[in-house]
Amino acid sequence: MAPGVPPLHVRWLGRVRYRDALALQRGLHRTPGHDHLLLLEHPKVFTLGVRADLSHVLVPPAEVGAELERADRGGDVTYHGPGQLVGYPILTVPGAAGGSKPDTPAFVHGVEQLVIDALAELGVVAGRLEEYPGVWVDVDGPEPRKICAIGVRLTRGRSMHGFALNVDPDMEMFRAIVPCGIADRPVTSLRAEGVEATMAEVVDVVARLAGERWGAGGVDRADVVWRTSAADLAPFSRGEGPGEDAQRVPDGLRGAAQEGTSARRLGRLADAGVDQAVSISARKPDWMKARFRITDDYRRLKHTLRDLDLVTVCEEAGCPNIFECWADGTATFMINGERCTRACGFCLVDTRHPQPLDAGEPGRVADAVERMDLAHAVVTAVARDDLDDGGAAAFAATVRAIRARRPATAVEVLIPDCKGDPDALATIFDARPDVLNHNLETVARLQRAVRPSASYARSLAVLARAGEAGLTTKSSLIVGLGETVEEIHQALADLAAVGTDIVTVGQYLRPTTHHLPVARWWTPEELAAVAEVGEAMGIGHVEASPLTRSSYHARQAAEAVSEAPVAVGHPG
Repeated sequence: MAPGVPPLHVRWLGRVRYRDALALQRGLHRTPGHDHLLLLEHPKVFTLGVRADLSHVLVPPAEVGAELERADRGGDVTYHGPGQLVGYPILTVPGAAGGSKPDTPAFVHGVEQLVIDALAELGVVAGRLEEYPGVWVDVDGPEPRKICAIGVRLTRGRSMHGFALNVDPDMEMFRAIVPCGIADRPVTSLRAEGVEATMAEVVDVVARLAGERWGAGGVDRADVVWRTSAADLAPFSRGEGPGEDAQRVPDGLRGAAQEGTSARRLGRLADAGVDQAVSISARKPDWMKARFRITDDYRRLKHTLRDLDLVTVCEEAGCPNIFECWADGTATFMINGERCTRACGFCLVDTRHPQPLDAGEPGRVADAVERMDLAHAVVTAVARDDLDDGGAAAFAATVRAIRARRPATAVEVLIPDCKGDPDALATIFDARPDVLNHNLETVARLQRAVRPSASYARSLAVLARAGEAGLTTKSSLIVGLGETVEEIHQALADLAAVGTDIVTVGQYLRPTTHHLPVARWWTPEELAAVAEVGEAMGIGHVEASPLTRSSYHARQAAEAVSEAPVAVGHPG
């Protein structure tokens, strides 16, 4: 390990839609000093390189349940799907002969060699064909077969895209295209070559060898977790559900089960390695107690909200900072109704069938901002997966309404992921909020247990898209769900690497006995140290304390990053 050199961040992300992975790559590519290797699977998709011949797509993608996407990599058409390990190294690539221009041939050769070495450990002899890119088996035999496609792009000294290694995909899908534009050479897989390796085994080998090749500063690995069966991918996620054995509850969580948390939720925690819980009746530490200050101004503001038939997250979530924030001229409005189409394990929001949108709501929010004399208004919403745009148009309308009524008020939006739809997200971005907030919520390992309808990779991709649009970006983490200090550092590293400007970190409080239990209480000192680590990584402002919530000190944080010089650090 070279001293002073940042580690290689290896991330197993589970099953990730291609457009989300591409947006995430672009965000990571823009931030030098943060090197990542993303390992994942895609749902069925055909991708077209910059020189692809569309006639090489032989069957309409929809007929075989696949998407069609264009990519800015080299090469022709290829297929990605379940059972195929896709690796995206986003690295700063050394120049040729000590120069500044990246040595592209050497880098491509290195990616190929990584796969060749991994296959050798797994029992497959592989090599190169001089006239064709990629990795092949039976190179000197009568019928060379391609087992791994390679397609990379190097710009500004940084790499994107990478390799697609066939572990055990549906080989019939390759008949729907001319793979890589090569009509006279067949495609194969590990299973077709007689190797019964699981995806978990292949990922472990590739991750270790990649660390040896590219991790001069060591390796920092984090995996999204969700067991699919007793025999498959215990430390991994492929997005297929918790499996029958997810109902098991370890002894350390039985108290939470008796208090009312469902076996399904506790089973997901157990599969993610969480085996302890704090009883909801246990005495909270002194630092978790907030002071109540009901003043005449507070009563006046509350009356204004009721008069306009509006909802604030400050009230709905029982935020401990409501008195301080309202007195400081900051409030968080919740639009698009009070019913969410998702059921995250930490959230108290109503999950019954959502109601129609209220066309007059943006105007009433603007009225409230004016009457409450707010300097900083935060607009958030429940997830509305039932809407084509995920509720994006209402966000944009609310931003415009506030700006028309009170131009001096800074507007921050805290948005759901809108299912990663680029058009929906662009609708919000085009309204140019002063801060675009989307919460990562928790570490990679706990994503599926804490928010099973969301995606770690997609949330990072949303922030990456917002950064690419030139917006100030923000995200939040909640602690106390079973994560480690190292995992919080890893999440901060990923947020820093996609250019996130502001991060808030606060202690989880269990809303009811039916929600996920608290695993432990983080101390104020531990959270202060987290803030120091995040800012050392290059995040402009990290607000971290036990009672911090996503909108806590929102105005001060936005002002801090708008005045601060740009700095890029190295993740620890």
